[in-house]
Amino acid sequence: MLTHVARAAGYKNFQHLRDQNQPEPQANRKQVDRAARYFDARGQWARWPLKRGVRELCLWVIWTGIPARQTFNERQISAVIDEMTVFHDPAQIRRSLVEMDLMTRDIDGSNYIRLEKPMPPEARALLQIVKDRRDSQ
Repeated sequence: MLTHVARAAGYKNFQHLRDQNQPEPQANRKQVDRAARYFDARGQWARWPLKRGVRELCLWVIWTGIPARQTFNERQISAVIDEMTVFHDPAQIRRSLVEMDLMTRDIDGSNYIRLEKPMPPEARALLQIVKDRRDSQ
């Protein structure tokens, strides 16, 4: 019966209807609020979080500020990272981005390239908070 209803609505079958209408996963607001505390009023990353989950959410924000499909040497990527942070530890941030598979390095380790990945809902929510802070300045 459900397949008949789905076909009447223009879908192949009920599974096709269900797959096309999946709800967007909701972000964990508590985790997002916890990570947002590490960004100052200007939207810059102010201090390094000790908890891994919070740190990874903060790294997603840095990842979005790195231009896609460009190759950077160490000095160039450090300059991009320093623009988005207050505490200026680009080496730690670069290493963490590579560990999370958000960036990759050449075989000799001299060039960095941003890898494209879908953002988790918590990272998108945190990015929106940071953008709002940047826009209000």
